[in-house]
Amino acid sequence: MTLTLDLLLIPLAYLIGSISFAVVVSKCMNLPDPHSYGSGNPGATNVLRTGNKLAAGLTFLGDALKGYFAVMLARLLLGDQSLTSSLGSWVLCGVVLAVFLGHLFPIFHGFKGGKGVATACGILFGVNVILGIATLGTWIIVAVFMRYSSLAALAAAVFGPIYFVFLFGFQPMGISLLVVCLLLIWRHRSNIQNLLNGTESRIGSKKNKT
Repeated sequence: MTLTLDLLLIPLAYLIGSISFAVVVSKCMNLPDPHSYGSGNPGATNVLRTGNKLAAGLTFLGDALKGYFAVMLARLLLGDQSLTSSLGSWVLCGVVLAVFLGHLFPIFHGFKGGKGVATACGILFGVNVILGIATLGTWIIVAVFMRYSSLAALAAAVFGPIYFVFLFGFQPMGISLLVVCLLLIWRHRSNIQNLLNGTESRIGSKKNKT
């Protein structure tokens, strides 16, 4: 691919990220718009408030797969060495940021997106399976023992870039992943305040706010 075509992968990734599966799944399953109830966050946890576990699962899967698909598509078109080659690395960095920003600020849904946990998970698996497993494992451990979904997401956000550096050293992709994780933490700022106040709902409670 030429430089111009390579760079087109970035806006394409944003458009892919802008597909809100919380909204799509809810419409397909005749559920209310996720912006209209609960936290107003179009994500799997809010969809779960409808009591439809299948819809919530499909939402998480869809949001994760779009992150994975955007990264893998870019890696395929840029070549297998896209993580280490100069051009491919920076274009892939742009793709990672674009698909995540698309989820946070989707052009198709009034720029009102989710918090990005599922999409970030898909991105990490797209970059490297071991990286994805390690970060997901961190989320699971914290979620199981602390029973706070938001705290698990924050822990995964902190450790994700660390795992990347451990696996690959200091690469440009590490900067993009750091930005993604900082954005994820920023989107959880209300949850952080609730955790500090002791008012954050635990996993399994009726009013989980993540």
